[in-house]
Amino acid sequence: MALEDIQRDRIRKLERYEAAGRDPYPASVRRSFLIGEVRKRFSALSKSKRKFSIVGRLRAMREHGGAVFADLEDGSAKIQLYLTRDDLGAEFERALEAIDIGDFLEVSGQCFETKRGEPTVRVSEWRMISKSLLPLPEKWHGLRDVEERFRKRYLDLVMNPAVRERFLLRSRIVTAIRAFFDAEDFVEVETPMLQHVPGGALARPFKTHHNALNIDLYLRIAPELYLKELLVGGMERVYELGKSFRNEGIDASHNPEFTTIEWYAAYWDENDMMAFVEQCFSAILKKLGIKKISFEGQAISFGKKFPRIAFQEVLKRYALIVDYEKETRDSLAMRARQFGIDVGPHESRGKIADEIYKKICRPKLVQPTFVVHHPLEISPLAKRTAAGSNTVRRLQLIAGGLELVNAYAELNDPRDQQSRFEEQARRRAGGEEEAHPVDKDFVEALEYGMPPAAGAAIGIDRLVMLLTDTRNIREVVLFPTLRPK
Repeated sequence: MALEDIQRDRIRKLERYEAAGRDPYPASVRRSFLIGEVRKRFSALSKSKRKFSIVGRLRAMREHGGAVFADLEDGSAKIQLYLTRDDLGAEFERALEAIDIGDFLEVSGQCFETKRGEPTVRVSEWRMISKSLLPLPEKWHGLRDVEERFRKRYLDLVMNPAVRERFLLRSRIVTAIRAFFDAEDFVEVETPMLQHVPGGALARPFKTHHNALNIDLYLRIAPELYLKELLVGGMERVYELGKSFRNEGIDASHNPEFTTIEWYAAYWDENDMMAFVEQCFSAILKKLGIKKISFEGQAISFGKKFPRIAFQEVLKRYALIVDYEKETRDSLAMRARQFGIDVGPHESRGKIADEIYKKICRPKLVQPTFVVHHPLEISPLAKRTAAGSNTVRRLQLIAGGLELVNAYAELNDPRDQQSRFEEQARRRAGGEEEAHPVDKDFVEALEYGMPPAAGAAIGIDRLVMLLTDTRNIREVVLFPTLRPK
């Protein structure tokens, strides 16, 4: 039967139900227990012969003579229903005429066990509480189009219990992270999503316009600069868990809107931050009860200490760039092209090295590893490793080839920061769209004095990918960004 015919048939059933004076979309329902509770208390409920009410979506129907067996499911579990003409009288026929798989029902009855030992509810009353006008996809033939699963995530959740469990785990991960930071005396704050200057990272922003003020604004690419202004204001430990937005390509580990927890601690350096990150991951995994992690067929172990390797050493080990300091911009560009990486004329030496690192080196880092001392050109907000150095006190935690954490000892010298911003402005003028814009307000805040500090961010989406052995970021974002059909 064509979809349009199915819909017309369901509408006719709906109209007949309404013509009998019934409301197929009532505002209130009776619910004594979750179905999961019924299953847990099944023995006691059976002995007491207590009548109770449950609600949920009808997932299957099986007619058997003058009876119907059906499966009802809510967010906690599924249970079998048993409806008979003897128990329901005229309401039995009305049920057969009105109900379709996918409908939400309220049923009342008592527990009993079938001859096959199946926990079952013997229905004495039923009521429609939401009529479905479109059929659910067939279990084995529906939603084969992966993008259709993402466009209609509600159907994906209904039809695929594993998907639903993944997103429930994501919620638990976020809860565990928040609990850890709260216990460590960090204060949760909120900073603007709409910003005058899109700062805190090297990325292309989304631009919008505010009509009443007649000004252009940008969706934030990171909350960093505002969080560091709070350090200036005397808040020594702050964090924000929320969305950021970057106008960049979409691939297996990038979605234009993404979730991070970003935090800053006064009087810490990058070594303090690395120790804290190790503590953080250990506490979160313990809270979640996760002892073993398998990602893309490889076992990953988050031990107490993660090895540290310098950015230049990573290039040497995996990209065979023996001496990064001797490489010119042009020689690196040639190496990048040999690796199949397009290099724009505006891209700096550090930027090219970073592209090689991302494509060639990072996928090789399977066990949790801190990559430290990144090039200055791609880190305009981090302290140098030493005076005059071309590397900075930055670190990234990599596991399973995914960047999970980005962090650094924060630059708090307003003169150096202004100079870095001006260099970034020159790169932007030369065509590097991801260069950091000049933020005069932030420099002014630094001029009032910001304590030595370290800051970091965990990519929540990628962490969920790792902990659920998921290869594509769109599988861990409920509503990923997609091209319209």
